[in-house]
Amino acid sequence: MGAVDPDQLRIYCNDHLAASAGGLGLVRRMLAHHSDDQWAQPLRGLHAELREERAALERTMAALGLPASRVKQLLVAVAEKVSRLKPDGRLGRGPLSTVVEFEFLSGAVLLKRAGFETLLGLSEVDRRIDAREMERLVDQADRQHRWLADARREHAAATFGGRPERQDDASDT
Repeated sequence: MGAVDPDQLRIYCNDHLAASAGGLGLVRRMLAHHSDDQWAQPLRGLHAELREERAALERTMAALGLPASRVKQLLVAVAEKVSRLKPDGRLGRGPLSTVVEFEFLSGAVLLKRAGFETLLGLSEVDRRIDAREMERLVDQADRQHRWLADARREHAAATFGGRPERQDDASDT
């Protein structure tokens, strides 16, 4: 294995850090809509875990001497707000909004998991990375993905019809 290019690692970690800002914004928006239904508590738990994961990534970056790019984080936050303008054939929020939000979060959690898995692999050659923490975060992302995939299927079935049955799980390895 070749030497790690610190610039590439900085960019990679900052991309994941910026994406975490977008994910947190989306979950906050979903909490505003689901403040008093069956999704409120699981979304509050997800929000707390996402904040904790972001802090873990920031600690890892600090341990590696990688500065955080506030510009990337700002750009992703703006993009998350622009994504709210998605037309779904209705004025205001419709059921499609919830389906798309759960789909997006489900996919984003898999990407986040990949980032933690990459850092876990890197921890074998760079002891500044806490391997146990990365293992825990990978496992946490797996659990989050299962829940989000179930929620997505339920919302899709309620919106379009059919049954919310699992067909395949992309996170199974």
